[in-house]
Amino acid sequence: MAYETAFTMDTSSIKYGPGVTREVGHDMAALGARRVMVVTDPRVAQTEAVAVTMESLRSAGIDAVLYDQVRVEPTDVSFKDAIRFAEEGRFDGYVAVGGGSSMDTAKAANLYATYPADFLAYVNQPIGEGRPVPGPLKPLIAIPTTAGTGSETTGVAIFDLTEMHAKTGIAHRALRPVMGIIDPNNTRSLPPMVAACSGLDVLSHAIESYTALPYNRREAPPSLEMRPAYQGANPISDIWAREAIARVSRYIVRAVEDPDDEEARGQMLLAAAFAGIGFGNAGVHLPHGMSYPVSGMVRDYIPEGYPQDHPIIPHGMSVILHTPAVVRFTAPANPERHLEAARLMGVDTRGAGPEDAGDLLAGAIIKLMRRLGMPNGLHAVGFERDDIDALVAGTLPQHRVTKLAPRPAGEAELRQLFLDSMRCW
Repeated sequence: MAYETAFTMDTSSIKYGPGVTREVGHDMAALGARRVMVVTDPRVAQTEAVAVTMESLRSAGIDAVLYDQVRVEPTDVSFKDAIRFAEEGRFDGYVAVGGGSSMDTAKAANLYATYPADFLAYVNQPIGEGRPVPGPLKPLIAIPTTAGTGSETTGVAIFDLTEMHAKTGIAHRALRPVMGIIDPNNTRSLPPMVAACSGLDVLSHAIESYTALPYNRREAPPSLEMRPAYQGANPISDIWAREAIARVSRYIVRAVEDPDDEEARGQMLLAAAFAGIGFGNAGVHLPHGMSYPVSGMVRDYIPEGYPQDHPIIPHGMSVILHTPAVVRFTAPANPERHLEAARLMGVDTRGAGPEDAGDLLAGAIIKLMRRLGMPNGLHAVGFERDDIDALVAGTLPQHRVTKLAPRPAGEAELRQLFLDSMRCW
């Protein structure tokens, strides 16, 4: 087997500051766009963030058309609806305002309206064809209203494939927004559970990218065009991941418990972007891979603070429920990194040995989960032992992320990890 010998570092331009949403019109006009699709969900559509965005675009002489039908935790069906809107609208630019769902929907709309194809053409293998994006897309500016996904910096769009009852995605550098506008004013009205789930997603992004298989231990692609966006841990992604772990650990409780804490909200938005830069190049692994069937197989769970019109296990929640079990499993592959992650979370690791790494890191994660009111494992969101076979089956095709685990996990290992995640404490 030939191993990879190179890695690349890509990210979006980032603009940060209270009130910078009002500059989006200037920024989009500078990119040459004159007719722009503004992508958001029905709830965010009623907020100041969207109002300011629309006013700024129109003041810059841009024909801004609002699409406010994004589904929180999007599906292939909701993606296709946005794609149809984009195709009919003949837009030359896109602005996403919202959480990861809105940003990912905008990426998909931009891709398929620019390079029409069968829906599975660009979807990650082995579920789809994994076809590379043929060329550059229209400019996309992303304005996050949650401190979570980091989608403003990544070339990844995640959705539920309804026929599989599992999440999958589209990943390519060309999907990356040209700019992320990070405005702390836009997270002031975030419900506590949304803030908690989003922030724990940031934490897992950072831990997973920091502990991922190193880039030079990944099999080299057959051609340069097939070099994946998720490349494995590398010296540059490590810097962003470490900083994100430290910032989330320092500020997440403050941001969730006191929405008026402007410093904490701003720092969580920066942490989300930092983690996005890290995992957008290094990738994530088992917690995300395992989360996809969990979200897709939800039955009747609806957490407080989320839309009440359909059952939902929020992405950050579905990820963090597996993270304690996973870090115990992966720690033997690189105990030093797991110990360092625990230290960055505030754990006193002096005197700890390699055999302590998994438990120390898992314990720190569980402490945060309990403080933030997360459910105690998969059982608490409606899953039983009888569901494990289906959860394993939904995880096995997620090669884009599972193959980046520092320790290989086949069917038997995944079954045990799901079992261990039924209760976290």
